[in-house]
Amino acid sequence: MADTDAQLRILVYSSNHRTRDQVRSALGRRIHPDLPELSYLDVATAAVVVEQVAAGGFDLLILDGEAAPAGGMGLAKQLKDEVAECPPILVLTGRPDDAWLASWSRAEAAVPHPIDPIRLGEAVAHLLRNTV
Repeated sequence: MADTDAQLRILVYSSNHRTRDQVRSALGRRIHPDLPELSYLDVATAAVVVEQVAAGGFDLLILDGEAAPAGGMGLAKQLKDEVAECPPILVLTGRPDDAWLASWSRAEAAVPHPIDPIRLGEAVAHLLRNTV
């Protein structure tokens, strides 16, 4: 059983506040009874993502591949190349066929827009189970 006082920290990056809201709404506070509660940090710019990830403390990064001007896939590749202990990354792709680009970016998972709460929840739970 998970420690009820622990929280898993997720950074959610998108230049679109609606996308960030959709991610948080789809995942909620707890995605599975065996995992601790989730806490979120919403980020709208790539520079802040880099700063926050360098500071550490995140269990998962969710990056919007459709963000502008810096897309989540390029940002994922940059983070994987530059941050020694980069947390797992899930990229939100523009379409299912873009999964190969997410793989190129070294993201551990990809979920296409529009956000499907079940598909996103399953992918996030899988990634978090491997980090807890």
